[in-house]
Amino acid sequence: MMWEKIRPYVGFSALALGVGALAGFLTSGEMESFAALNQPPLSPPGWLFPVVWTALYLLMGLSMGLVWRSDSGYHRRRVLRLWCVQLGMNFLWTLVFFNLQLRLFAFFWLLGLLAVVGWMVTEMEQAHKTAARLQIPYLLWLLFAGYLNLGVYLLNR
Repeated sequence: MMWEKIRPYVGFSALALGVGALAGFLTSGEMESFAALNQPPLSPPGWLFPVVWTALYLLMGLSMGLVWRSDSGYHRRRVLRLWCVQLGMNFLWTLVFFNLQLRLFAFFWLLGLLAVVGWMVTEMEQAHKTAARLQIPYLLWLLFAGYLNLGVYLLNR
């Protein structure tokens, strides 16, 4: 009985964390060369990124779990599609930025990701207001990531 209530939260959080862990694993070999690049002002220390992303992936999972449990119709399906698209875009941004080192393309990709996340939050608002509010830190971090992405591009071209 209890498992039925928490399963969506656990499942969506595990999926988001798994995608993040896979991205981290696939880019781990690029961190040394990235650290050698010129960084824009306000760049946080490297250890902060996995801490922040872990929290954001947990919030993603919790938000999707809230929507899943509160709505069984149109909005749930729509939010789920957008949630999956943004998670995939998030994963691919990591590979484009770190592994392929296409920094300017990654910046524009990130702008697209921001648009999809904004759309997702709008749809979440229809299904569950708290779920939408839990995505505000993600939107803010993506804005900051955009600043860092563009700054790295401009300082190292």
